[in-house]
Amino acid sequence: MGKDARARVLSDHQAKALGRLIRISPRKLNLVAQAIRGKKAEVALNELTFSPKRVAKVVKKVLQSAIANAENNHDLDVDDLVVSEASVGKNLVMKRFHARARGRGAGILKPFSQITIVVEEKREKQEPSKTEPVKAAEEMAANKSKKAPAKKPAPKKAAAKKSAPKRAKENA
Repeated sequence: MGKDARARVLSDHQAKALGRLIRISPRKLNLVAQAIRGKKAEVALNELTFSPKRVAKVVKKVLQSAIANAENNHDLDVDDLVVSEASVGKNLVMKRFHARARGRGAGILKPFSQITIVVEEKREKQEPSKTEPVKAAEEMAANKSKKAPAKKPAPKKAAAKKSAPKRAKENA
């Protein structure tokens, strides 16, 4: 009885966490989200720890939750995690009013927002051995010798002097 389980939306090397009802406008929250997009999880945590923005603490909690989900639920390596997605959206809006002159009222909107952080496991390539940099340097030297010498730009010629106007000759 009951419903079938929903199919997993993310791939096997991804994990996500949601932060809902964050009391800040989505536009301000997106500034903090932009700062961590595409960065390694450890670097993103450090950046959020020392960010002067008030909402950085909330975003840090959501990122820590995504990292914990990756480690505990999906058995991903924490050292290889990268913030692949940090999307911000609108949530509910509290509507208040401000009393104005002559019995009128002005609307005040107090927006809430939500953030979705997806972390992805990306393994870094193995460090090259000591012989590979030597080979790369030799290849670069060989490529430089094959290139044709750069052409020097032609010197600019002085502008020719304009002759006397034809009208002066016609009038004389």
